[in-house]
Amino acid sequence: MNIKRDFPKVTVTEKCRKRTAYGHPWIYDNEVVSTENPEDGDLADVVSEKGRYIGTGFYNSASKIRVRIISDNTNDKFDGDFFRRRLGYAYDYRKIVMPEEDRECCRLIFGEADRFPGLTVDRFGSLLSVQILSLGIEKRRDIILPALLDILERDGVRIDGVVLRNDVKIRTLEGMSEAKGWYLRKGDVSPVTIITENNIRYKVDVMEGQKTGFFLDQKYNRRAAAAIAGGKNVIDCCTHTGSFALNCAAGGAACVTAVDVSETAVEMARENAELNGLTGNMDFVRADMFEFLEKRLSDHDKSADFIILDPPAFTKSSKTVGNAKNGYERLNTLAMRLLPRGGCLATASCSHFMTEPLFMQMLMDSARAAGVGLRLIETRKQSPDHPILPAVPETEYLKFCLLQII
Repeated sequence: MNIKRDFPKVTVTEKCRKRTAYGHPWIYDNEVVSTENPEDGDLADVVSEKGRYIGTGFYNSASKIRVRIISDNTNDKFDGDFFRRRLGYAYDYRKIVMPEEDRECCRLIFGEADRFPGLTVDRFGSLLSVQILSLGIEKRRDIILPALLDILERDGVRIDGVVLRNDVKIRTLEGMSEAKGWYLRKGDVSPVTIITENNIRYKVDVMEGQKTGFFLDQKYNRRAAAAIAGGKNVIDCCTHTGSFALNCAAGGAACVTAVDVSETAVEMARENAELNGLTGNMDFVRADMFEFLEKRLSDHDKSADFIILDPPAFTKSSKTVGNAKNGYERLNTLAMRLLPRGGCLATASCSHFMTEPLFMQMLMDSARAAGVGLRLIETRKQSPDHPILPAVPETEYLKFCLLQII
């Protein structure tokens, strides 16, 4: 039996009803026909123009995403038990797809993919890094985070600190302020910690590092790159913390050059190499990746036989995807021209708008421009702690290819 509905209604267009029929959780502002004036951050029932129930979600008049649906079950009661169950489902999923040692550092909550819209929770050993990008989650923060901590504690996971990384401009689009700081801190626990991923140790600063502190989504892609790095001369562009470079060095590469435009990133990569005793066959270079590869080409230096390209997102909007494709093509063409026949290329895009078909087309265009052929070793995506919902294409963002030049 359905429970009594006390939530204000948001009526949407027929086009919206059809679009959300497969489970997409977002209702855009231009799809709203009328509302019963719900409070921002509160729950509202989304219905069709014929009064058909679509789902219940967080309403926000300040956001282009007017409603973020969290349930399409009319029997759900949105109390503490509801959110605890959801957290339990998310945690149990990680226990299915990752062994315990890989869960030491993993994404525990991945927003819409775990049906917590706008919430990211990353675990780095005994620290959690949390980012909240939706007002509905913000208003329920003190229900959700203590419940998650209790679930972890009951499973024997000790958490000494929780850092809020809400220092992102996108929060202002949701009518929220930017801020960062401790949500929970036991004693004088430091925001700087040492993590281990793929048997490589990294120094991570969850308070000051990029985004939530460390990029966890390439965990298994780094392992795949290391598996073919033995004996190779490797260039790792956009090395950041040195993660791909360090995996390849540990995997038996003859030498590894780690390149990043940021001096801070280069120093971080060098420090992580020292932490792992891997400085003997590694060089660290501060340079723009395009300029670095172009200079190698002009110097006729084709000694590298494995190049890794892991650039930041070239586009965060569908309006600029054409320019982004040109940027990716230029970068990949340079790498392909530098590699010998039989050499390997690992290349990635972390932009949702750079779709997989467009990414593969870019690679073919790059190969033609470089005058080479490509053999696909394998394609990969983000690690499974960043789950993909087929009904929500925005959850699928990372493309990663290992290729051989032929």
